Amino acid sequence: MIEWVIIAVLACALSLLLIDVLNKKKTEIDGAHTVVTGGSSGIGKALAIKLAKCGANVTILARNMNRLEETVKEVKKHLAPERKVLALSVDLITNAQDVESTLDQASEALGPIDILINCAGFAVCGLFEETSIEDFKAMINTNYLASVFTSHAVVKKMKQRRKGHLVFVSSIGGQFGIFGFTAYSPSKFAVRGFAETLFMEVKPYNIAVSVAFPPDTDTPGFENENKNKPEETHLISSSGGLFTPEQVASNIVIGIKDRRFIISCGFDGYVVSTLTAGLAPISSLMELLTQVILMGPLRFVLAFYLYYYDRIVFKGMQKRERSKKTE
Repeated sequence: MIEWVIIAVLACALSLLLIDVLNKKKTEIDGAHTVVTGGSSGIGKALAIKLAKCGANVTILARNMNRLEETVKEVKKHLAPERKVLALSVDLITNAQDVESTLDQASEALGPIDILINCAGFAVCGLFEETSIEDFKAMINTNYLASVFTSHAVVKKMKQRRKGHLVFVSSIGGQFGIFGFTAYSPSKFAVRGFAETLFMEVKPYNIAVSVAFPPDTDTPGFENENKNKPEETHLISSSGGLFTPEQVASNIVIGIKDRRFIISCGFDGYVVSTLTAGLAPISSLMELLTQVILMGPLRFVLAFYLYYYDRIVFKGMQKRERSKKTE
C-alpha cells in the first residue's frame, strides 16, 4: 500500500514538473529591441554583443561617447543584416527627464523597447569610516536610482503593450553583506528590493522582471575597485573566483530567455541565491522544489563560511592594531 502511495506522489510530482516545463513562458530575444545601460564596457558591453548574436536590435547607453562608438563597431560584427545597433550618450543619474527623452529617442529609432537591462554601476571599496558620504551618495545614485529612472521611463508603455522584460544587474554583494562594501552592498540590496516590489505590480501586465547577481567579474571597474580594496575584502571575495564578462553575460541572457527572477552565476552564486531566495518570486516549480529541499542544509553549510570570513576579519583587525603600535 505504501509503495503505491509513493508511486502516486512521484507520478503527480513528475506530471506537475512536466506541465511546468511545457507551459513556461519565454522571452524572445530574436528581433526584440533591447536597451543596455552601462553598455560601453564590462558586463554591459558583453551583454550588448551577446544580444546581437541572439538576433536583437540593440541600444546601448552610457556617458562616454568615444567608448560607445568603439562598442558599436564590435557589436556590428555580430549583428544579423536586418538588425541595428544604436548608441546614445546620457547621464543616467542627473535628470530623469533626460533619461526618458533618450529612451523615447531609442524607441523612435528601433521600435518599442522590449527588454531593458539596467547594467550601469560601479563599486567603492574601503573601511566604513574611510568611505566618504559622497561615495555613499554616488553608490545610491548610480547603482540604484539610475535603474529607477530608466524603468520609470519605459514601464507605462510596456503595460500598454502587455509586453516587456525589466532586468536589473545587482551583485552577489547585494545578497549578503561583505566587509569593505558598506557603500556598495546596500545600493545593490536596494536593487533587489525594488525589483521584487516592481514585479508584484507589473506581473499582471505580462511584464517579466529579473535580477542578476554577478560575482567578481574581470572588468575595468573591477580593476579600479581593487586599487583601494582592503585585504579582508580581497580574501573573502576571491574565494568565489573571478569570472569573465562574457560568462556573466551568457548567464544573464539564458536567465532572460527563461524569464527567471533570480539569475545567478557560478556554483557559489547558485548556492547563495538558493539560500537567500526568501519571498522572491517563483520562476518555476523545479526552482521552488530545489529551494525547499536545499535551504536548510545550505544554511548549515554556509555557517562555516561565515565563521571563515569572521576569522579573516578578526586577523585583519589584529594586523591593523599591531601596525598602529609600531607607527
